[in-house]
Amino acid sequence: MEYVGYFTSVLIGISLGLVGGGGSILTVPVLVYIFGMDAAAATIYSLFIVGSTSAVGSINYFKKGLINIKTALVFGIPSIIGVFITRVFIVPAIPDPVCTLGSFSITKHILLMLLFALLMIGASYSMIRKTTVPNTKGDNHLNYFFIILQGFAVGVVTGMVGAGGGFMIIPALIFMLRLPMKEAIGTSLLIITTNSLLGFFSSAGHIIIQWPFLLLITLFAVAGIFIGIRLSKNIDGAKLKPVFGWFVLAMGIYIILKEAVIK
Repeated sequence: MEYVGYFTSVLIGISLGLVGGGGSILTVPVLVYIFGMDAAAATIYSLFIVGSTSAVGSINYFKKGLINIKTALVFGIPSIIGVFITRVFIVPAIPDPVCTLGSFSITKHILLMLLFALLMIGASYSMIRKTTVPNTKGDNHLNYFFIILQGFAVGVVTGMVGAGGGFMIIPALIFMLRLPMKEAIGTSLLIITTNSLLGFFSSAGHIIIQWPFLLLITLFAVAGIFIGIRLSKNIDGAKLKPVFGWFVLAMGIYIILKEAVIK
């Protein structure tokens, strides 16, 4: 099973390299169901894996001039605030068990996995649906209130479940901030990097980190992002998103069934 986990870790990086997000949605399920980690610890490990992998990818896009620093600040600062509040105050305050319904006890592990499953279902919808990318670019008539609000929401999602939130960031950058697709991907990777690594270092002290294992998984994911970046030169990542979206939807439904129904 470990080899399956390593292979899936490569897919995490490939997705990040191709479409600037989506792959991180696999990280927590891989850590929990293949490597047998607790959900709370898996979200912390996921933040490091996703952040480090995105950092490597963002360097490549930065060299090509495909990162909009101004946009990264406008969207990223509220995200950072959301991550910090969530990791430092909200997640540690979640009781374990959360509540008991008859003979069924909702533990912190189950709660986090159910939240993650709902996130996956939401992400799958944004990947499967067909959208028309606007051709215009500029910052006229932008609603900065909603941009800041969405940035904060991405930070909360990242902090709560350890996912980079690329599936939320990319549409916001394209449709709200009018960035071209390639520039949106590069900017997304930078935002994911800062959010995820901040989330990791603000909560890493809560558990004992198995660094050899964490670095090995990260290495596979980093190798995947190099593959994804190379593939992006010949493959339109947007065409692959619906296929990946159906896979994410199936995974989300499986997690709900496993955690809440099949016990």
